[in-house]
Amino acid sequence: MRPALLMGVAVLTLFACDAEDPGPTQRGASPELPAPQRGLLPDMVIPRPASWGNELPTVPAGFRIQAIATDLRIPRQTLVLPNGDILVAEGSCGNAPSLRPKDFIAGFIKSLGKSSARGGNRLTLLRDADGDGTYETRTVFAGDLNAPYGLAFANGAIYVANQDALVRFNYVDGQTTASGPPARVTELPSAINHHWTKSLAASPDGRFLYVGIGSNSNITERGMDAEIDRAMVWQIDAQTGAHRPFATGIRNPTALAMQPGTDQLWAVANERDEIGPNLVPDYLTSVRDGAFYGWPYSYWGQNVDRRAQPQDPARVAAAIRPDYALGSHVAALGLAFSTPAMGATFAQGAFVGQHGSWNRSVPSGYRVVFVPFRDGRPSGDPIDFVSGFLNSDGNARGRPVGVTVDPRGAVIVADDLTNTIWRISPDQPR
Repeated sequence: MRPALLMGVAVLTLFACDAEDPGPTQRGASPELPAPQRGLLPDMVIPRPASWGNELPTVPAGFRIQAIATDLRIPRQTLVLPNGDILVAEGSCGNAPSLRPKDFIAGFIKSLGKSSARGGNRLTLLRDADGDGTYETRTVFAGDLNAPYGLAFANGAIYVANQDALVRFNYVDGQTTASGPPARVTELPSAINHHWTKSLAASPDGRFLYVGIGSNSNITERGMDAEIDRAMVWQIDAQTGAHRPFATGIRNPTALAMQPGTDQLWAVANERDEIGPNLVPDYLTSVRDGAFYGWPYSYWGQNVDRRAQPQDPARVAAAIRPDYALGSHVAALGLAFSTPAMGATFAQGAFVGQHGSWNRSVPSGYRVVFVPFRDGRPSGDPIDFVSGFLNSDGNARGRPVGVTVDPRGAVIVADDLTNTIWRISPDQPR
């Protein structure tokens, strides 16, 4: 099929979408799961980029938001260093070849909602020397990286998950540029790289690093051989680089975080597409050692996905349910646990950055939500923390990716559409 014809089909798809799609309730521990819907093409609607003008994103009463860095090169994830400096991972990749005409169409639709900037393949450092919330110093901490994404600080070092390897920079408190090239900790799966982002977290004692590795397909279209060592979280020995599968069956674990005061790892994951606008909910979950979360054979526990062939009933029977649904196709890409400095309402829980959908007639996501916790578990409905990224015309003024909590009382949000870092803090610091 010729490219011009494919684009014509894509445009027709845009105008063939349903006018309304309220969908079921899909937030919390027990989401409503409708019957799968399959067709030639899924609904594909991507909000087009729009400017903020004189407006700002919406935050709760008692908080303020400011842009602390602009004109970046595809900021993805951030890291607050011990002295308060912020590192920003800038990069973009994704070079998996299209397998079907619908892949080409989907790629074209997605491109309409992206920034035109090129990925920086670098780490940028931001510094607020006087603590007034204005980051007056900005330097390139390290360049020539390979689509950096996940960031962690442990053992006095900065760890970076590139798309092809986990690397380490030695760090001296206060330095604004790296003292040399990084040391390689271990290789990461990078052949094809349909899901190229590699999320990262460190254990509290720094002994282990955890890397989230996404699948090489939506639902095994490239065969299971392409999925070896993928759709899982690796546990990596920080000293030796030795690694093992920690948890499997997670289609795309896009952000990882350790729950404060515990050794419990949590993740947000992007679930599968092409079985309807309300399947399958993306989720927030604790990540259990040795657990299997269903992909590709089933979703949300033991709901069988017939597209995965041959089926594996034993694996389906072993699949466990995630802890908390975030809604279908919200594209959760950021995760950070809160701190008491954020005030009573937001003291216990997790902030989740939702990049936003491309395959629903009514977009979902495009916000940062707060998931309240009680007794160490998600409890209650999510609360909008940063919203307004979609304007009244349905166009996108930003797309949140990574979220990081500054323990002194601020949430840092990376926006890869406007290439901005946002800082949200209480009006009255606590």
